Amino acid sequence: MSAPRTSSSTVLPPVPPRAPIVAPAAPEAAVRRPPRRRPIRARLGPYLLLVPALIPIAVGLGYPLVRQFVLSFQEYGLAQQFGQPAEWVGLRNYAELLSDPYVWGVIARSIAFCLVNAALTMAVGIALAVLMTRVGRAARITLQVGLLLAWGTPVLATMTVWQWLFDSQYGVINWLLAEPLGAEGMRQHSWIIEPASFYFVATVIVVWMSVPFVVFTVYAGLLQVPEECMEAAQLDGANAWQRLRYLSLPMVKPVLLVVGLLQVIWDLRVFTQIYVLQRAGAPTRETHLLGTFIYSLSKEFSLAGAMATIMLVITLALTVFYIRRMLRDDV
Repeated sequence: MSAPRTSSSTVLPPVPPRAPIVAPAAPEAAVRRPPRRRPIRARLGPYLLLVPALIPIAVGLGYPLVRQFVLSFQEYGLAQQFGQPAEWVGLRNYAELLSDPYVWGVIARSIAFCLVNAALTMAVGIALAVLMTRVGRAARITLQVGLLLAWGTPVLATMTVWQWLFDSQYGVINWLLAEPLGAEGMRQHSWIIEPASFYFVATVIVVWMSVPFVVFTVYAGLLQVPEECMEAAQLDGANAWQRLRYLSLPMVKPVLLVVGLLQVIWDLRVFTQIYVLQRAGAPTRETHLLGTFIYSLSKEFSLAGAMATIMLVITLALTVFYIRRMLRDDV
């Protein structure tokens, strides 16, 4: 006899819902595992590699700076060169210099000369670098050769040529101003006697000698600008000036900032050009900049050391200000 079949209408009991599977929480120690520290040798390795380069720098630059700083607090002159012990005078040298209005005039002239020359050098250098990217091969090579000759010529040879150009009797500059342009008052004009024209001549010479470095550096940076970006901007309707201003120059901005910083440092401590022009007959007291003024104090080593330290502080202040502006623009 078979077992009775269950009816299809039989209701089965509901199955309770299954609880969700939750992964066990990881222990807090495993989640916040402290980073593994590298061995001391691995951390000190990059610094140890810098030691061979730092030793000659410390010997060649560190010792003179320390010696200069120590001399600025002493009374050190010609007598001390022959064995007489130096007297410690503290801040007397700094007080003597900073209380002299003439020293502040030299500092103001030096900073103004530095900023004007750096700005002109950057403007002319960028313009020539852009020109080199637009001209043909023959014109570009000619310009590059001319810049290399101007850059590679020794400073004293360059100064001799410029002195002949600005000579009061036989100079080409005076002849051009007097004959073709009709400025008869410039026929016998002495450019280095008056301070204003002296600094004009010095600016021309300094800019002439500094422009090639800026041109070649900026030109190398402009060659790295992708052609695809320039073509896309041109297809969008940007003209040549807009492509240069909003595309090329922003892309080479790091190069421009570094080159500008170097120009500020170099133009602040310019010496040879000013000294040679002074030896040619210019009034030295009215045309001193920081470099030549420190050289004029060479018989008083303590005052010269104090003035050189002041110059170093000014250079660092301008450098820090420039770097802060550079970093602020990059943010």
